[in-house]
Amino acid sequence: MSTDDLAARRRLIARLTTTGQRLGYLLYLAAAALFFIGFATSFRSSLVTAIIACLLVGSLVLAPAIIFSYAVRAADREEPLA
Repeated sequence: MSTDDLAARRRLIARLTTTGQRLGYLLYLAAAALFFIGFATSFRSSLVTAIIACLLVGSLVLAPAIIFSYAVRAADREEPLA
């Protein structure tokens, strides 16, 4: 694999991790907003389901994105390509 291919792959993974982190944190924010809406009104089962879904999907997206972002940064520190 050439250096250009490796740099392109790292940039792609870095972009995907950034997108994943934004989406994960956005889902956490949505869960918090829904929680406070439910706290102010009443916790209907559909609202609770939406809160749980936001937390689960946010966790499934955010955890790998954070891990891969650390991996990309460590690879850049260990072996800078540009």
